[in-house]
Amino acid sequence: MSAGLIIDTGPIVALLNRADTWHEWTVERLTQSSPPLITCEAVLSEAFFILSSVRCGTERLSDAIRSGAILCRFDLAAQTAPVCGLLTKYADVPMSLADACLVRMSELNPGLPILTLDSDFRVYRRNGRQVIPAVLP
Repeated sequence: MSAGLIIDTGPIVALLNRADTWHEWTVERLTQSSPPLITCEAVLSEAFFILSSVRCGTERLSDAIRSGAILCRFDLAAQTAPVCGLLTKYADVPMSLADACLVRMSELNPGLPILTLDSDFRVYRRNGRQVIPAVLP
């Protein structure tokens, strides 16, 4: 698949929760890729919230972050204007802060696809009109 991925909330949750419907699909996609897995604070916040109802879920996510398996590589303070622009542009979808950050990460890291379960990434565009390379079910 690729050398590195931008990873969304759904695949993080699926990876760390064997009971998740998308666990096997996510593991399969990740075995076809190599590090790094990069994401943003907004995605991690969503993942921690969802995994709080999964036995040992938040501990697994914390371990993945501490070990460097998942890297937080986005500075929202430095990217406020473009992220807010995306939120305004896609208000009718609607776009979450996490999705806006991932689209911006895709603009900043054009060689990395986004691993996601969210079909809205078929609608979103980077740099105005460019299709975002995404790995979706």
